[in-house]
Amino acid sequence: MVLTDTFRNSFNRRYTSAMDAPTDRDLILRARRGEVEAYGELVTRHQAGVFNVCYRILHERGEAEDLSQETFLRAHSRLNTFDVNRPFGPWIRRVAANLCLNHLESLKPETEFDEERDAAEGAGPEAVVEVRERGEQIRAALASLPARFRVVIELRHYQGLSYDEISAELNIPLSDVKSHLFRARKLLAEKLHAPD
Repeated sequence: MVLTDTFRNSFNRRYTSAMDAPTDRDLILRARRGEVEAYGELVTRHQAGVFNVCYRILHERGEAEDLSQETFLRAHSRLNTFDVNRPFGPWIRRVAANLCLNHLESLKPETEFDEERDAAEGAGPEAVVEVRERGEQIRAALASLPARFRVVIELRHYQGLSYDEISAELNIPLSDVKSHLFRARKLLAEKLHAPD
């Protein structure tokens, strides 16, 4: 009997606290009024999702952490323009994806692709030059794509996400994912096979 009462009390406390937890909408409205703790709770709720988006695009933990923080700073500064009738999670993840894309576009291609490193280890100088030139062509072609195409290529071919995962991550319909990938691949093929 004591065990049953203990279980019931524990369950009631958890259930009541879950029912009392404020919604994202409530937290946004409170944060707009200047309640720092409310925005802190939003960050706590969504930081893992934002970090995952950043890490999947950037492949580097430190940069992903920095841009996750920048995402929340930028979102806070735009909180007054956010439509509270829309879900906060997809919006904040889109902010993160856009920041990461802008960051990648601002970087000059400085690092070698894995293929370039592998070729340099065991091949002759001509093969190394050939692989390096091909890598430069691919980087240039990728950099020239519109951001919406570049991100789906990144998530699909470099991160290995499925179409459904990309759709969920970017909060776009599955048909848009397929369309963006088709167009991106077509543009890449045209750029890579265009005569010099």
